[in-house]
Amino acid sequence: MKKFNNYINSNVLFNVANLNSTSLGIKIIAGIFTSKAIAIFIGAEGLALIGNLSNFLKAVQSFSVLGFYKGIVKYIGEYKDDNERLSEILSTSFYVGFISTMLAAFLSYYNADFINNFLFSADYNYTNAIKILAIAMPFYGLNLFCFSIMNGFSKYRILLVISIIGQIASLLVTLLLIWQYKIEGAMIAIAITPALIFLITLVGILFRKNLISFVKITKVSSDILVKLSPYSIMAITSVVAVPIVLILIRNYIIGEIGLKEAGYWEAMNRISDYYLMFVNSLIALYLVPKLKTIDTKKAFRIEVVNFYKSLLPYFGGLLVLMYLLRRYVIQLIFTEEFLPAEDLFLWQLLGDFIRVLGMVIAYQFLAKKMFSHFIILEVFLFTTLYFSSIYLVDVFGLKGAVMGHFFTYLMYFGIVLLLFSSSLFGVISEDENL
Repeated sequence: MKKFNNYINSNVLFNVANLNSTSLGIKIIAGIFTSKAIAIFIGAEGLALIGNLSNFLKAVQSFSVLGFYKGIVKYIGEYKDDNERLSEILSTSFYVGFISTMLAAFLSYYNADFINNFLFSADYNYTNAIKILAIAMPFYGLNLFCFSIMNGFSKYRILLVISIIGQIASLLVTLLLIWQYKIEGAMIAIAITPALIFLITLVGILFRKNLISFVKITKVSSDILVKLSPYSIMAITSVVAVPIVLILIRNYIIGEIGLKEAGYWEAMNRISDYYLMFVNSLIALYLVPKLKTIDTKKAFRIEVVNFYKSLLPYFGGLLVLMYLLRRYVIQLIFTEEFLPAEDLFLWQLLGDFIRVLGMVIAYQFLAKKMFSHFIILEVFLFTTLYFSSIYLVDVFGLKGAVMGHFFTYLMYFGIVLLLFSSSLFGVISEDENL
């Protein structure tokens, strides 16, 4: 516990705890309330269909803004005192993002029937929800653009307040729509949430209203676009591809086993997402900044080992506790209808534990801008996830989907260890570079 407390006392992690814990906590609580409402009013079948729309929304939203978010944050932070470069960053990201967002919205709206058949099959008709999602998409792009500006200028307090208010407002709207319109209400809630959050963000950005004058069509820069392109490629590779793979796996489960069973699998994924939210935030906001300052193999090894010693015992203990109390976890978040998901816990939890092991090391790719390594590993990840899950579902039924999750991250961790074997296990000198 002492080692973990030492990490908490560090400046960066102190910011994580104070600026992000409240927002993350509300996000997790909102997710649990939403899952409970879906379980009560819609059931396992509805959860499976909602899972497909949620994954599609995540993929198309990231694609619509070309994954610029992290790049904008980085370069605003770097050039915020240089008005000329700042204008180029804001102008390029705004106009290019606006064009791509409108294109994605246009394609989604006029291909709503095709998207509906891909997500839900011809047996269900939720084209109206898809069209609403398309109409709301530009608001998501604007919201992300505003968030990236505030993040780049380190306006964390405003971001925190907007995030908290947005989560609470979205939860209330979602619960009301689910209560009134059941599954269609849940679909509409997913679609309109970005627009709702943007309205809240609009109030928060008034503090930077003078930045509007920096956004000029004449300041669009190909040089800035080149700088942002690695972040775009990474986002499209991971944030877009993985949700699509999850949709394909879920559709396969629906076709081969059943819609209700796909709902059990989606319930397991949601439970996994809830506890991984905090872990991912902790790693990204504490470990990556530390890795950026590390230049030697020995320092890298020490940092990874220390993080493992500090975090993993508690994370592992949490997973063991969740496995032992899995029946009560399911009843808390969902209903007794979802109790068959108990059989999915072991392989999912094991996969998540190994996933975190690999992520701690693999974040070195981002810290050191090793974009090609990151992209190749991500392609391997979602390709292996899809084919292993499909094969194991054929052999073991629904349990095969979580077995595929475990197998994928076991392979992922093995490859990461292999790539960094000299830094982690080899004999190294005091100042040997990475």
